[in-house]
Parts: sequence; structure tokens; C-alpha cells
Amino acid sequence: MQNLLFLCLTIICLSLFHFHTNNILVQALTSASDIATLKAFKASIKPSSITPWSCLASWNFTIDPCSVPRRTYFICGFTCTHDSTRINQITLDPAGYSGSLTPLISQLTNLTTLDLSDNSFYGPIPSSLSSLSNLQTLTLRSNSFTGSIPLSITTIKSLESLDLSHNSLSGSLPNSMNSLSNLRRIDLSFNKLTGSLPKLPPNLLELALKANSLSGTLQKSSFEGLNQLEVVELSENALAGKLESWFFLLPSLQQVDLANNSFTGIQISRPVGYGGSNLVALNLGFNKIQDYAPANLAAYPMLSFLSIRYNLLRGTIPLEYGQSKSLKKLFLDGNFLIGKPPAGLFAAGATVSGSLGDNCLQGCPVSSQLCTPAQKPSSFCK
Repeated sequence: MQNLLFLCLTIICLSLFHFHTNNILVQALTSASDIATLKAFKASIKPSSITPWSCLASWNFTIDPCSVPRRTYFICGFTCTHDSTRINQITLDPAGYSGSLTPLISQLTNLTTLDLSDNSFYGPIPSSLSSLSNLQTLTLRSNSFTGSIPLSITTIKSLESLDLSHNSLSGSLPNSMNSLSNLRRIDLSFNKLTGSLPKLPPNLLELALKANSLSGTLQKSSFEGLNQLEVVELSENALAGKLESWFFLLPSLQQVDLANNSFTGIQISRPVGYGGSNLVALNLGFNKIQDYAPANLAAYPMLSFLSIRYNLLRGTIPLEYGQSKSLKKLFLDGNFLIGKPPAGLFAAGATVSGSLGDNCLQGCPVSSQLCTPAQKPSSFCK
């Protein structure tokens, strides 16, 4: 009987030991270097900005960061690799964290995503980010970063999305940006960037640089080979010169916003080839364009939104605008256009909205919303 009892206890102990061993094996063994980096990252943030309900408040280093399940500590703000040994994403909550971004972040060499958006980080962007050779998404949007964009960022060949918008970055754009061959999206809007556009990455889909102080003309060399570019947002800068036809014939172009610049002219060629053009929306409002309204824009088969408002357009409104089957919104107000507007814009069943007001037009039907506001006084037009 005693032997049987001893045998049973032995089996139970072996079972418990086997369970405990297996349990250890499934626990995380986070890299010591990654743990040290997480500690440095948290230490660089002001404790007073870490609220009790935030992700960073749960970063308690009494346990392994990648241990599972994480019910009380390390509940959010980062993710680990499948083998639970490395940190591969840092995505902070918008909790108002205030502090600098420690250069030691470069030690997280498995990082694919770094997203600190909608917080209050300040100071320079560390040049050491270039060590993050696996980084695909860098999002520092809506913080208070200052200084220039580190040239070293252009060496992160894996980068696919770069969003540094809504900060206080200054200086010019790195000339080597085109080396980012995997980059698909750039948003550097609402900063203090100056200078002209360099040669852009070849596989870019979206380019957003709104509300900076960029200057110069749009050079064909900057956009050469960008056959996948769909969205260009360059409004509220100091860009100037004449817009040439090559730009509007970029094969994948869909949305263009160049409003609030200092462009003085525009040259539009008819689209060629099967399908013609994918251009859907074009905003050239609030520039200094002195040309005639370009009739060839009506030949763009997908164009539904066109604004050339508050420029210095002269001459008549092209009849082709009234014949377009795609145009739905048309803003030509605030120019010096003369003559009668195309009858097609007011025909039964016409669905074009917008404004032709504040011009020198004659016979614009006062009953039409398109003709508001009123035309300029005849004495002013003379």
C-alpha cells in the first residue's frame, strides 16, 4: 500500500514538473537589449504626462514585457514577434505623452512600425533611426518635433510609409529621398520646410506637403518615372512658375491640390492613349494664373472637380466645359472672365454645381446658383 501511494505521488510530481517545464517554455524570453530600450524609451518621457489609464502606465518591468497573458502589465503600446523574443511594433496611444524620442530606440532592430502620433514629443528626430533596417511605417504625426528631417532616414530601404506631418520641422527635403524605393506614402504637411522638391521616390502613390514654405517650380526631373503616383497635395506653399502639360499627364494621377501658391501659368495637353487620364480632381485656386481657362481639361474623361478660382483668368469660359459629361463641380469665381457662360452648364438636367461669380460675365442667369456671388461692377471690369 505504501509503495502504491509512493508511486502515485511520484507520478503527480512528474506531471506537475512536466506542466511547469512546458509552462516555462511558452513564457516570453524578451531580448535583454529590447527590455533595456523599452526602459530608456519610457524614462525619456515626463512622468507627469503618463496618466494612470495610459498604455505607458502599464509598462511595469517586474515581469517580462512579452510574457502572456498580459492582464495587468504591458497591456498595450507595443507588440512582440511570434517567438516572443523581440519587440516589432511600438504604437502608442494618443495620451498626451511629453518628452523626447530617445536615440536608443535604434536598438529595437526588429521594429517594423513606430507610431507616436497625436502626442507631445519634442526635440529633434534621432538620426539613429537609420539602424531600424526593418522599419516599414514611421508615423510621428501631430507632435512638436523640431529641427530638420534627418538625412539618415533616406537609408531605411524598407520604409513604406513616412508621416511627419503637423510638427515644426524646418530645412529642406533630403536630396536622396529617391533612394527610398519601397516608399509608397509621404506626408510632411504642416511643417516649416523650405526649398524645392528633390527627385521623388519612384514607387510613390501619395505625396502630401501641404502648408510648408516650399518654393521654386515643379520640375519634370522631380517626378520622372513616377508612374504610380495618384495623389499630389502641395497647397499652401510658395511654389511658382508655369504648370506644364507633362505634370497633368502622369499616368496614374487622380487628385491634385496646388491651391494657395504663386503659379502664374498653366499648359494643358489633351490626354492620349486608351483610357486617356485618371485625373478626378484638380484644385488650382488662389494662385496668380493669368492664362485663358484651359479648354483641354474638358477632354479629361474622369475629371469631376475643377477649381481655378481667384486667379487672373481672362477671356471666355470654354464651351467644352458645358459639354463635359464628367464635370460635377466647377469653381471659376474671382477671375476676369468675360462673355456668356456655356449654355450647357444651365441646360435641363445639368448637374454642375460650384461658382462662376465675381467675374465680368454677361448673361449669367441670376436664378442659377452657379452665378453667385454677383459679377464685378462693369466699371471695375473695364
